[in-house]
Amino acid sequence: MFSPAGRCHPASVANNDAGKGGCAMNAIRVLLADDHKIIRDGLRMLIDREAGMEVVAEAENGRQTVRLAQKLSPHVVIMDVTMPDMNGIDATRRLAEEAPGVRVIGLSMHSDRRYILGMLEAGARGYLLKDCAFEELAAAIRNVAAGNTYLSPKIADVVVKGYLDRTSGPSPGLGSALTPREREVLQLLAEGMAAKEIASHLNVSVKTVETHRRNMMEKLDMHSVAELTKYAVREGLVSIEG
Repeated sequence: MFSPAGRCHPASVANNDAGKGGCAMNAIRVLLADDHKIIRDGLRMLIDREAGMEVVAEAENGRQTVRLAQKLSPHVVIMDVTMPDMNGIDATRRLAEEAPGVRVIGLSMHSDRRYILGMLEAGARGYLLKDCAFEELAAAIRNVAAGNTYLSPKIADVVVKGYLDRTSGPSPGLGSALTPREREVLQLLAEGMAAKEIASHLNVSVKTVETHRRNMMEKLDMHSVAELTKYAVREGLVSIEG
């Protein structure tokens, strides 16, 4: 059976082959979402060796993550924040709305509170930095799978300070002035897609894409795609890393 702590039942562990890393039928099912294959390969190796856990799928962008999570219903998604096509914050928000039983842990190199609070407000149940030890990530997976939250000690102070600061005035969020669909269009525009490509990608009309673009420009008082792109980079909706 699957215990509340996310571990295999002792009898299941006893019957499992030594060195297999857990009981596959009763394991915490994990989906890895990161646009760097070497990160996914390393995490898969470590998680599959951990008792009571297994990786069920990998995704290289947020849109693929949402699709796989809806199909496979993993217990936990390990979500990078900055990914192409759809970033981790928007993917987490989609999962919270469309697959609420799937729990998300943000795993990122970013300690900026915009990313941390963005992920938590989108519905993530945990957040760790990529320089954490695997033992901490394993503990986070078990805690979150059991229905709890987990914040790295390095992150907790940032979260507390962020919420305290908000009591004295509004804090700028990641594209907070925009609707979720506008954020999707903005990210794709900033990644270099033309309106026709975005329309095909999102299964909408070119006119709809152009309407979103026009609305964004009006909301943000901007007058070109170049300005929108700079805004997307500044707000963390896209990454300028190679």
